[in-house]
Amino acid sequence: MRAVVLVGGFGTRLRPLTNSVPKPMLPVGHEPMIARLVDRLGQGGVTEVVLALGFRPEPFIEAFPDGRCGDVALTYAVEPEPLDTAGAIRFAAETAGIEETFVVANGDVMTDLDVGALVSAHQEFGAEATIHLIGVDDPSSFGVVDLADDGSVNAFVEKPAPGEEPSNLINAGTYVFEPSVLARIPAGRVSIERDTFPMVADDGGMYGYATDDYWIDAGRPDFYRAANLDLLNSVRRHQSCEAISPSARVHTDATVRNSVVGDRVAIGAEAVVVDSVLLPDAQIGAHASVEASLVMGRVEPHAVVRDSMVGATGSVAEHTTLERSSTPLPES
Repeated sequence: MRAVVLVGGFGTRLRPLTNSVPKPMLPVGHEPMIARLVDRLGQGGVTEVVLALGFRPEPFIEAFPDGRCGDVALTYAVEPEPLDTAGAIRFAAETAGIEETFVVANGDVMTDLDVGALVSAHQEFGAEATIHLIGVDDPSSFGVVDLADDGSVNAFVEKPAPGEEPSNLINAGTYVFEPSVLARIPAGRVSIERDTFPMVADDGGMYGYATDDYWIDAGRPDFYRAANLDLLNSVRRHQSCEAISPSARVHTDATVRNSVVGDRVAIGAEAVVVDSVLLPDAQIGAHASVEASLVMGRVEPHAVVRDSMVGATGSVAEHTTLERSSTPLPES
């Protein structure tokens, strides 16, 4: 089985981290986000992934030079212009010559979903499209589904106003499609959530598969940080990671608590790092403090960083505080 993975976004919410690294290549537990996603698809029976890219494929080709991620083959479909989600799916599927049942996944979703079980449910439903659903406390910022007792979708509402949600079941970003879905997508820029899903639901061909699996949208700063830290705390069903990379240099007098410390990171004497993710090559000076933050660049001695992001070219000056902000400022 083949899958289309949507990785064409600009990663705006994770800037300035994504100024230098494409969002799907950001590490989650010392592995690129996309590698963890592809591994999950492979475990569910996917043998080839088509990466639907909005711009250059070079970082992905460099990361996977043999065109494989584990046991899964990788191919690339680079959009000539922004096509939105449905347009990107159609373009990628046509580029790869997909003419059979296939899986679609958002590239920033971390989940323990059994993809094979989703495919089986799709086949049992006899559905045209089946979407993975997760229940959340506040569904208003997601695509929300009104699900019938037989699993069919009565309605799909993208980001309803608070209090007007038909349920708490949201689009969790993994789908199984019949090729007939592609015929519903016109050429150009089209949204799968706003345009295609409501059309399929209205025709009775859309079904939902609700689970209580681990699920997180890692494209948001707090959630991206949580996606890393959840690998330390036995939250994930089958995945974990070491807190500190073997190539990191952590001074014996430093304190590191509930944090992921990436490759080649250096942490100085009496520095304190708590509830944070230090990405590869980050530098934390002596006596510095980093709390609930994401750091790629430099935090100089005696500096304080709280609830913030420091990009690859960012530096927090000695004896200064960065709080609920980022450096350098995100590009416009």
